[in-house]
Formats: sequence, C-alpha cells, structure tokens
Amino acid sequence: MATIAFPGSNQGCAGVDPDSALRYVARQPILDLQGKVYGYELLFRSGPETIFRGDSEFATRTMIDNTVLFGIEKLTGSLPAFVNCTGEALIREQVGLLPPGITVLEILETVEPVPELIQACRHLKSLGFRLALDDFVWKPSLEPLIRIADYIKFDFILSGEIERRKMLARLKGIPAVLLAEKVETQLDYQRASAEGFTLFQGYYFCRPTLLTRRKVPANQMSHIEMLRLLQETPLDLRRASEAVKRDAALTYRLLRLVNSPACAMRQEVRSISAALMALGEDVFRRIATLAITSELNSGQPAEILRMAFVRARFCELAAASCGLNTLEQYLMGMFSMLPAMLRAPMEEILSALPLRTEIRCALLGEPNPERTLLAWLEGNEQGGLAGL
Repeated sequence: MATIAFPGSNQGCAGVDPDSALRYVARQPILDLQGKVYGYELLFRSGPETIFRGDSEFATRTMIDNTVLFGIEKLTGSLPAFVNCTGEALIREQVGLLPPGITVLEILETVEPVPELIQACRHLKSLGFRLALDDFVWKPSLEPLIRIADYIKFDFILSGEIERRKMLARLKGIPAVLLAEKVETQLDYQRASAEGFTLFQGYYFCRPTLLTRRKVPANQMSHIEMLRLLQETPLDLRRASEAVKRDAALTYRLLRLVNSPACAMRQEVRSISAALMALGEDVFRRIATLAITSELNSGQPAEILRMAFVRARFCELAAASCGLNTLEQYLMGMFSMLPAMLRAPMEEILSALPLRTEIRCALLGEPNPERTLLAWLEGNEQGGLAGL
C-alpha cells in the first residue's frame, strides 16, 4: 500500500516525530480478475506509523476532509475510491461532500444496521454513491443492507473456506460484487477466483513466495545485465549504449521516455547515442533504469511498477535527511519490487547486480541503516491491511 504524505511541512527521517501539519493517507489497490487496478481503498493515518490507532469517528471525518481538500480524483486517478465510514458519518451524511460518481462508501463491520442507518444508506444510493459491506459476516439484521449493497467484502484471513461457502450460499442471487480482501498469496487468489470473487485486495501480486525455485528467464537476465552496466562507475557509455540497442523494445521505450514532456528536449532524439549526449550520464542512467524496469514488469499488474516508482522516488527524496546516498536509495526502492516483477527470489536477482554489501543485505531484509526508509515504506504498506 502506498502511503501519501500531503504537503504542509518538511518530513524528517523515519523515526523522527512528524510535524502535525502533515496529512497522511494510506492507499491500497483493488484489482480485477485481469490483474488491473479497479480502484483504491483510502485509509486515514494520523502519522507515519504503519497501522491505524485512534478514534474511528475522527478518522472518518479527517479522511473525508483530506479527500475534499486534495481531490479524491488525484488520489485514485479517477478510479473508484473506497472510503471507510462510521454509522455517524452515514446518518449525518458527512460523506455528501465526496463525489458520488467515484466514491464507494464502506460500511464498517462495527456499524449497527439500525433503521436510521438503513434509511440514510438508501438516500445516499439515490444520490449516486455505491455501498460496500466491509469484513462481511452474515446475520439477519444485515439483510436490508445486503439487498442494496454494490460490493460485499470478505476478510480472507478471518473467514475460513467452510464459513465462506455457507455465507456465499446465503448470498446466492444477490447482485453485489464479491471482493476478497487480505489476499496474500497466489493460492489465496486462485481460491478466491474459484469461489466467485471478482475483485481482490491484498499483496498476492507482490509476494511470489510460491515461486521461490523459479529461474529468471534468459531475456530478462539480459535486462538485469543492462542494469548491472548502468550501476558501474564510471559508466561505460559505449557498452551501455550497445546493450540497450540490442533490445528493440527497450530502445523504443527509452526513446519514448527521452522524448516525453518530462525531459523537455528541444528537438526530437532519435538514437541511443543522441540520448546519451543530450541527457548526460546521470540522467541517462536514471531514464534507462526506468525503461528497463518497465520492460521487466511486462505482463505483470501495472500497480507493481507504480509501487516501484513510488518507493524509488520516496527513498530518493528522503535519503539526504537520513544521511544516505540518494542514487543508492532510489535504486533500492526500485529494485525492491524486482521479485514481484520477475516472480523470482531476491537472492537470485541480486547475484547479477554489483551492489554494495550493505545494499544487498538491505534488499534481502536484513536490518541496517541503508534499509531504514524501505523498511518504513514496507511497514506502512503491510500495516494498512489492518484497516480501521
């Protein structure tokens, strides 16, 4: 889960008390059967800690305020936004400030389905909001909400297979979309698909634990070899250029990046050599790394690549405040997602990359100063599973 710290003050190094003016939102992707991002669940965080602690009513009010202040469309790219709601927020229609077209109101499992709440939910539905029942456990009092729910979410850790089978039988004929959350392995994903779930939330796509003996394909090893060349100091421009040119798809991707508005080139760049001359060694190294990483992620959910970019950028920006090397931290954030991209163990991938021992140990999960920022990010991503 990506954690977004909204501007308002300077954020210090991990472990340093944050300025109270900084706003935090945890964002977790929800995927469809094709592995594409369907939407995001937005969760309130009071600070850079990994899980929610505090009052649910305050969290809901603040979450609504954050989405209004910064724009829910920017947080989700205009995809559906799942927002946790307490009974009070629904009955008093505090959620009315959110855009109905892309907002899914998640009714927390702790909410009592009293007549007042059911009436409020029906009215919110008439305004265009969609409703989701969170951490669903069947009970007769929920039937009025089940009939109008657009999504029903099952906790795949708390609900066993037999229990789910019984509840799914009760839901037969209900048009609501079934969403499996806390899906953490490929086996969980396959089981949920077989049971009729069509949306998935969790880290199954980022944890290739079932494929630890899989070898990296030869064509992807050539990309890792290019990454190895790009990390050498000084950069051997001739060898790096030749390596990139041998891969037509990578050449196309690199030139597309070089000619994008982000690079603001005055005239079109049409060759790898010209890109090297125009960009300079450091910028070329970064653009080429992005291009290769994008190519490595081919065939995997786009969210994996998005998370890699978020991790890389965060680690780079926060590195200086922690006394760490910015380039190393950028690469570590990016490379931390390689196992998910390649569906292979980190140990095998690292054997092909000339990284310092400390960086290698950090990527393998060993605690050290170089791992500080990445550990903080991973903690937020995994802690977000706790929800409210």
